[in-house]
Amino acid sequence: MRYIIIGAGAVGGTIGARLHESGRDVVLVARGAHFAALREHGLTFGAPDGTRTLPVPAVSGPEELELRPDDVLVLAVKTQDTAGALAAWAPRPVAGGGTAGEQLPVVCAQNGVENERLALRRFREVLAVCVWMPSTHLEPGRVSAGGTPVSGVLRIGAYPAGAGGRAARIAADLERAGFSAPVEADVMGWKYTKLLGNLGNALNAVAGPYEGELRRGLYRRLTAEGAAVLAAAGIAHHDPEEMVRLVDATLRIEPVEGAPRGGSSTWQSLARGAGSIETDYLNGEIVLLGRLHGVPTPANEAFQRLAEEFARTGRAPGSLTDEELAAV
Repeated sequence: MRYIIIGAGAVGGTIGARLHESGRDVVLVARGAHFAALREHGLTFGAPDGTRTLPVPAVSGPEELELRPDDVLVLAVKTQDTAGALAAWAPRPVAGGGTAGEQLPVVCAQNGVENERLALRRFREVLAVCVWMPSTHLEPGRVSAGGTPVSGVLRIGAYPAGAGGRAARIAADLERAGFSAPVEADVMGWKYTKLLGNLGNALNAVAGPYEGELRRGLYRRLTAEGAAVLAAAGIAHHDPEEMVRLVDATLRIEPVEGAPRGGSSTWQSLARGAGSIETDYLNGEIVLLGRLHGVPTPANEAFQRLAEEFARTGRAPGSLTDEELAAV
């Protein structure tokens, strides 16, 4: 199988780098300065075992690539970019007949729970991945991942449910590439669990690390609202502490030379000046479900709004003062 990584940032770049190093056929898809750096110099990938530059092929869009029947599309863009990416790739012809949407699987290696629903509108075969990967992308052409002895935990399964088949074959490739990749029949249950943890991304992005009782208390309030909303909606999920225990038993985080660890994926979007942010599909998912099921979500509403304001105005990540935070 050839892996086409649509969105070669922290998560996509790390998956692509590790698959490439394991001998798999990989193509990275990126935009702007990141694409230019990949095309000119290759992908600089940092890990605890060293930093190297990998000659992974890169394209800026589907028109630059002839799709093959053995291709796997790995979607690793932020959710706000998912619909555009799907619209660009789904109608592309595949050698031998049919379109990508008809013939190829799309693997959603993304935070949030909306991507799979969007993908199933255009692709017949959708797989979901619950990503737990300490990875960073702050400058063009470079990504790093501090996990060892595996780079991350990638729980994978068919959407809306199911295991085996293509999921098992992709998981085997990921395992050989240096990931833990358990196949889960109920992978979405794990993704909702991860969503609860991701509700703190907006807080981290605007106010920095969870230090001090004020920040820790706000994080607890964000996740408590999320848990209450999921309960009201009848959405099953796992114990978030169980997820943390399983990850801690699988990997540890070590320094990567020349690549200081960044904040959450949301923090990294602000640090890069991306101009858009994923919190509409993290905190915003809880706000939406809360409104549908009559559960107040004031903390998630506040930080959804604050994170979007930071992205729109270009305000530096972590710059919300204690006074401003207390006012929230």
